[in-house]
Amino acid sequence: MIVHRGDASFAVAGMVVGAVLVLAATNGPLSGAAGSPGESPGAVAAAPDPSPITYVGEVKLTPSRGEAGTAVTIRGSGFEPGSRLAIVWNTVRGSWKLEGTANEEFRGRAFEPVRRPVASAVVNGDRTFSASFEAPIDFGFSHDVTVERGDVLLNKAAFRLEPRVSISPTAGSLGTPITITMEGVGWGNLENSWLVTYDNQFTGLLSSVTTGGTAVAEIPATGQVGKHRIRVVHGSFTVPYLNMEQSPRPDRPTFNLDFEVTDGAPVLPPAADLQALPAQPAPVPSGQGPAIWAALASGTVGTPVTVFGRGFAAGADVSVTWSSVIGNRVGGNGWDESTTAAFDATAGADGTFESAWVIPDDLGGPHRLSAVVGEAAVAETSLTITPSIVSAVTTTASHGSEILIHLKGVGWTETANIYNLVYDNGFLGYVCGFNSQGDVLIHLPAAGSVGWHFIDLYPGIYKGEDAPGVQNFRIPQLTAEADHPGERLPVFRLAFEVTE
Repeated sequence: MIVHRGDASFAVAGMVVGAVLVLAATNGPLSGAAGSPGESPGAVAAAPDPSPITYVGEVKLTPSRGEAGTAVTIRGSGFEPGSRLAIVWNTVRGSWKLEGTANEEFRGRAFEPVRRPVASAVVNGDRTFSASFEAPIDFGFSHDVTVERGDVLLNKAAFRLEPRVSISPTAGSLGTPITITMEGVGWGNLENSWLVTYDNQFTGLLSSVTTGGTAVAEIPATGQVGKHRIRVVHGSFTVPYLNMEQSPRPDRPTFNLDFEVTDGAPVLPPAADLQALPAQPAPVPSGQGPAIWAALASGTVGTPVTVFGRGFAAGADVSVTWSSVIGNRVGGNGWDESTTAAFDATAGADGTFESAWVIPDDLGGPHRLSAVVGEAAVAETSLTITPSIVSAVTTTASHGSEILIHLKGVGWTETANIYNLVYDNGFLGYVCGFNSQGDVLIHLPAAGSVGWHFIDLYPGIYKGEDAPGVQNFRIPQLTAEADHPGERLPVFRLAFEVTE
C-alpha cells in the first residue's frame, strides 16, 4: 500500500481508491437522497474491477481544480484510434463504524471506493480525444479521473474539488434559523473535520460521513442588532485550528460569512414538547408460533402503547418483561442488563392478548420486551425510547436566576449518552444520561444582556476510536439530524428572555 500523505487519495497495488465497486448511471450529485448514503441516485450493482494501470498516452484536465459544478474538459493523446473510452470520476462512500452487541461502541468511520462514469469519448484518427463533464457535488479535495476502455484502466488525472460554504438567509431578526451549507467536505483525516464559530465563539462540528461531502446545519441568529461573523474552520483535534496558514496542510481554506441581526420580533423555536421525534409504528410479525409486538417501534417516555400477543395456548398466563441497561462507564463497575416485570396478560380462547401500556421512564435506545410462559421466554420484540424534553424555561427569566431543563430518554451508547449544550451559539458543555437511566436535569443561570437568548442541545459522540489525528468527541454535532452515527436523535432548541 502506498499512502500519499498530502492527498485525499491513496493507491493500492498501483490503483487509486475509487476505482472499483459502484457504477452510478446518472449525472446528479454523488451525495444520494435514496439508497446508501453518498451513493448517487440511479446507482447500479458493483462494477467490474478495472485491471491495474498500464499507462497509455497522456491526459490533462482543464481546469484541474474547482468547486462543484465547474465545467471540466479532459483531453488525451496517444490512444488507439477508434477506441471507445469511459471517463470515470473516482470517489468514496462513507459510513460510521459501530461495534458491540447493541452497537454501543464507536469505532470511527469507514470509506469504500465508488466509481462513476461522467463522460465518454471516441479516440480520433490522430490518437486524440476530448470530453467534458461537470465536477459533481461530492467529498472535497483530490479525486482521480480515470480513462478506461472496458475493464482496462488506461490513464488518470487528478481533480481537486474545492470546498465551499454558504449561509441562508444573510439577515433576519433574533432567532432566525441560519442554514449553513458546506459542500466539498473532505473524507481524509486532515480534511473531514470542519468547525463553526459565531462571533469567535466555538459552536460545533460539521460532518458529512454519510451525506457524501455535503454538510447542512442550522443555528439561530443571536446577539445584538448588527453584523455577526460566522466562520467555518478546519480542526481535527476537537476545536478550530487558528493558524492554518502555518500548518502542514495550509491548503485548507477558512470561510468567513456575515449575518446581520435586524430589528423585529424574535423567531422562536417550537414548543419544547413538540420537538421529540415522532413515534414510529411497528410492523406486525409474520410466521407461526408465539409472537409479541408493540404498536410502536419507537416513542418517548410516557407515550401510551398497546402490546399485542398471538400464538399462545388458550388461557395461558403470559408475563411480559422489560430489559434495560444499568450502570455507567466511569464508576469502575461497568454496566449490565437488567430485566424487570412490565405487565401480565392472559391469552384469550384464540391465543391472543392485547394490553394497554405506557413506555417506561428509562434509558434511550432499544429495549427488549419478552413474553414469558412459565419459566421460559417464548417470544420477544424491541421498542426504542427516543429523547424528549419534559420541561424547560422558555419564557422569561431575570439575570442570574436558575434555568432548569429536564430531559428524559437520553441513551447509553457511546453515540447517544450525551447532549452538548450551546448557549447563544457558544458551546458550554455536555450532559450525560447513562448513570441516571436517561433522566437529565440541567441547571443553568440566566446570563447575558436583557433580551432573548437561545439554547440548543445537540447530540455528539462521547468517546470511542477514530482515525489517527481525528478527535471529534464531546462536542456539538451540528449535522446530527442527517449524519449522526447509530441512533437517530433529535436536536432540541429553546429560547427565553432575560427581563432585567
